[in-house]
Amino acid sequence: MNKTAATAGISPAQTHKKGYASGLVLASLGAIAFSGKAIIVKLAYRHGVDAITLIMLRMLFALPLFALMAWWAGRGKPALSGRDWIGVIGLGFSGYYLASFLDFAGLAYISASFERLILYLNPTLVLFFGWLLYRRHPTRPQVLGMVVSYAGVLLVFGHELWTGGGGKGGGAAAWGAFLVFLSAVSYAGYLIYSGEFVKRLGSLRLVGLATTVACLLCILQFVLTRPMGVAFEVAPEVIWLSVLNATLCTAVPVLMVMMAIERIGPAVAAQTGMIGPLSTILMGVVILGEPFTAWIAAGTVLVIAGIFVFTRKGR
Repeated sequence: MNKTAATAGISPAQTHKKGYASGLVLASLGAIAFSGKAIIVKLAYRHGVDAITLIMLRMLFALPLFALMAWWAGRGKPALSGRDWIGVIGLGFSGYYLASFLDFAGLAYISASFERLILYLNPTLVLFFGWLLYRRHPTRPQVLGMVVSYAGVLLVFGHELWTGGGGKGGGAAAWGAFLVFLSAVSYAGYLIYSGEFVKRLGSLRLVGLATTVACLLCILQFVLTRPMGVAFEVAPEVIWLSVLNATLCTAVPVLMVMMAIERIGPAVAAQTGMIGPLSTILMGVVILGEPFTAWIAAGTVLVIAGIFVFTRKGR
């Protein structure tokens, strides 16, 4: 028994139970906060802002937070080598810049609920890349989970095409779904190649550095494609929504999930993250007024059930 627990009269079992409970709470809140990103983006689009400006504002406000995170995690650690910097820049480009830009662009055409279901297929893409690059063969339960999950996404996709993508046309819905799927592919590539750098740099330092790179790339993209004078010529609502997105839906959930993994491990944290699609759908209905149909409900059940089987058998 540690001294603090003994002094307080708390047994190690009680301390572990308390830490596990706090880990579940952190993982749940982190998943909900991450899910809120799509809602905020959809709200900002109502004020006539484009994807390049919107993602620039988000990353501009998030930059100081991630730079601070990188500095804090790197205190007393060896400096990065040239090879490390090349890896960090590549991972920042794939995992946070390109994935975020494609996601923001896709959200202009599809609902927040559908976007979250597509992104939730990420573990299956990681498995596919693992098979393609390293010949890691999936198990039968994993294949079953993949089939069920993709059936759920195709069900919702078919509904989006049938209803015309919320008034924007079936072609727009298909394009939006394609962009978000590419976002999931880009992030899966980040996850595949980040393992080596996580071991060498640590997860918090890598995330801080990679997201700092992504923030700078998003700002550079805006500078190269838009007049600097229009950076803040947007509705005031877009500014405070971007601040909220940068803090509550970007930096804060990263820390929450990291803290949760320390308490309950990555497997349980991933399972707890299944609350994400459900919270997105609920917020989409309540805040955005998106329809909740039997098709969306059935597709959501299939996706979550498939990913549950997939991750449970793939640990």
